[in-house]
Order: sequence, then structure tokens, then C-alpha cells
Amino acid sequence: MKKLLAVTIIVLLCIAAFNTLDNSWGNGFYVNVDGDEYDGPLGWLLGVLLAGGGLLIGAVVLVCVAVLVGLLFAGLGMLLVFILAVVALAIAAALSPLLLPAAIVIGIVWFFNRRSRQRREALKAAAV
Repeated sequence: MKKLLAVTIIVLLCIAAFNTLDNSWGNGFYVNVDGDEYDGPLGWLLGVLLAGGGLLIGAVVLVCVAVLVGLLFAGLGMLLVFILAVVALAIAAALSPLLLPAAIVIGIVWFFNRRSRQRREALKAAAV
């Protein structure tokens, strides 16, 4: 895969070099700016500068949009977590009357287990 990428880049650079030699420094190149046509080396230079400036502006805009989308998704993620917490709380509140008998049984079992644990600790403390 790495060799294929290197060969592809070399082939593209060779095509660009032959195209440059064929049209030496933009003799067949012209740029239209506000109705004025610039050709020859000046047109080539103007075209390269304008294209580079456009690419630079595009890169800056792309970075700004990426930052804003990241902030947007972070805010939406926090909102989603809050909504899920509220939904979980609402479901727990709706189920609490139905779970009261189970909670009473669990409380009684927990009380007796705690009581027997306290007795064991008291017996261990008395034995020492």
C-alpha cells in the first residue's frame, strides 16, 4: 500500500512536470478577474496567488467550522445526559409505589443482618 501511494505521487508529479514543460510557465494560461483577462506568466502568477489565497481562506473557515461543530456536539451531549437523567428520575418516581412491598422486605432483611453483625462484633470485642 505504501509503495502504491509513493508510485502514484511520483506519477502525478511527472505528469505535472511534463505539463509545465509543455506550457512553459503558463503561456497558454489566462485568468479572468472582473472582466479583465490576464495571460502569460502574469496570468499564471495571478492565478496561483489567487488560488493559494482561496485555499488559505477555505482552510481557516474549515477550522472555525470544526471548532463550532465540536462545541455544538458537546452541548448537545450534555443536554442529552441531562434529559436521560430526568427520564430515569421520572421512571423511578413512577415505579416507587409499585416497589414499596419489595422495599419493605429488603429493609427487614437488612435490619436483621445488621443486628446479627452487631452481635458478632460485640462477642468478638468481649472475647478479646
